[in-house]
Amino acid sequence: MNQSASPDATFPAPPPPTPFGVRALLSFKDGPNRWPVGLRAAICMGVPLLVGWLTGDMSVGLMASLGAFTSLYGSGRPYLNRARLLALLAVSFACSVALGMSVESLPLMVVPTVTVIAMVSTYVCSVLRVGGPGAYMITLTCAAGTSMPTAGMTPWHAGLLVLGGGAVAWVVHMVPAFFRPRGPEKHAVAAAGRAVAAYSRAVGTPRQVGSQHQAAVALNAAWDTLVTYQPTHLAPDASLNRLRGINRRLHRLFAETVREAAHGEPVSPKTGDLAVRLSFAAADSPSETWQGGSIPLGAPGPWRALRDGLRPGSVSQLVVLRVGIAALVSGIAAGLLDLERAYWAVAASVLILHAGMDRVRTLQRGFERMAGTWVGLLLAGLVLAVHPQGLWLVLIVMALQFTIEVTVMRNYALAAVFITTVALTIAASAQKVAEVPGMLLARGVDTTIGCCIALLVFVLVTPRATPTRIPAAMLALFTAARPVADFLATNQTGTPAAHEARFKLQTAIFALRESFSTAMGGSTAQRRTAEQSWPAVSTAQSLAYALLSACWLLEQHDGGTPSEATAEISADLTPGTGGAEAIAETLEILATAVRNGVKPAPLPALPRFLRREAAAMVGSLPLDQR
Repeated sequence: MNQSASPDATFPAPPPPTPFGVRALLSFKDGPNRWPVGLRAAICMGVPLLVGWLTGDMSVGLMASLGAFTSLYGSGRPYLNRARLLALLAVSFACSVALGMSVESLPLMVVPTVTVIAMVSTYVCSVLRVGGPGAYMITLTCAAGTSMPTAGMTPWHAGLLVLGGGAVAWVVHMVPAFFRPRGPEKHAVAAAGRAVAAYSRAVGTPRQVGSQHQAAVALNAAWDTLVTYQPTHLAPDASLNRLRGINRRLHRLFAETVREAAHGEPVSPKTGDLAVRLSFAAADSPSETWQGGSIPLGAPGPWRALRDGLRPGSVSQLVVLRVGIAALVSGIAAGLLDLERAYWAVAASVLILHAGMDRVRTLQRGFERMAGTWVGLLLAGLVLAVHPQGLWLVLIVMALQFTIEVTVMRNYALAAVFITTVALTIAASAQKVAEVPGMLLARGVDTTIGCCIALLVFVLVTPRATPTRIPAAMLALFTAARPVADFLATNQTGTPAAHEARFKLQTAIFALRESFSTAMGGSTAQRRTAEQSWPAVSTAQSLAYALLSACWLLEQHDGGTPSEATAEISADLTPGTGGAEAIAETLEILATAVRNGVKPAPLPALPRFLRREAAAMVGSLPLDQR
């Protein structure tokens, strides 16, 4: 018996394109409450300045405050992992400043040095998913080290001061560990619970596909926190085991919801209620206990991630290339124009490109940075007219840094206003400025030049065949799905090799989604092609999630009697029924159709948990291969 898609099959609407233009400039995004992050950043920035003021040498405090940028990283990571990351970052800031100062007397070496620092830090921060401001702040501190007033201060002395500022940030970050040692883990699992609850309530609505992806991302982030970022040389304690148990139950709820959605069955309201209770259990008292069972593999270790990022064609290489070209050209242009603080242009170009965003978001970020900078010059002029000194300077810098952190995730243009103000306030305090209006104008010109060069480099160093990544990403997904189907057929979904295969399939799902988002942020033609591909993208994701959910349901029945869903899947995959062979044949048929850009051949009779998604997949092909 063959399967085909219904001719009147309907597909979920694609997600809306990324907001762009003045309307996006003035709008506020939804985001987490970041006042604790802002308070921490303000304290870390204020302590070195306060010490400099109390000792009567503000230049020392200003230099040490560069190390306080360490506080902008590591939020959300478990404390042991965070301690290592922040220590490495503090050393990186210290070394970058010392290196910048070392080449200060060699003008021809300044731009190449800053460019190399920008490229290396971009690559490392990208492949290791450092997050936060990423490579931008490391590049900025290196560039600032080439131009800060350092009379009587050697590079190693400056590096130690920066390291001291980083040490202050490290201590402030670690203080909560004494009161809530598993706070980050609890927060991650609670967030996953809320996302699973939202998905269960969105099934059957236009929000279903987006909520499914958000729940998968939240669960994956929770497993990273509970597994990837945990020390391998220490046995997990009871609290960590309990949180892993809760997250395991959440993942099973997610799998059951995926199965019910694939069958077109209504999802019981109790599913969302249970996810919410588990979320509260993770955040509050230890009411849930670990029931045993396996857990997913974490993400690849740092050395493997660094190695994988060097593979030909990786996105990280393209981003590093853009950053290197833009930093070099910005530095040369600033030098030819005889700009006094050329590092502002270099920093602006790195800021626009280091995150590897798509075309629309990159253009929007450049627009936001330039608009925020010019408005920020007005605010900076008011602050510099007051000319705060001593304790007032410390308090103003802390207030500005706090405001930056609470606004940066919601409206970057607004945050850029305060970023510009705090940078100019520190710069004017570091050395006497003879002409404030001239300095303000120079900052605006430098930033505009850096942003424009970055946007030009992005346009010139971007493959024009971006939409073709969607078929390639879909082929990669079907390739990753085949080993998972094989483990399903042999009922070995809990082995380390099966976990590795499932991790690769999950990664392929996220990569397909990212390919679609990149194309949606491209040109008009690219966006049109992506919209036409959306039915295939959404159904391919759902088919892959159906496979993963089947793995979870087979593996996670807590050692007791299998549920009705588990028994159904096991029966459909029993040797001799042809279910396993049908899955393998279907994946090959779909891969061939995507590869050749043709309509798929008729599908064999599939197990029930894949029928609906496979039929929808047939109805969504062929893809536009342009």
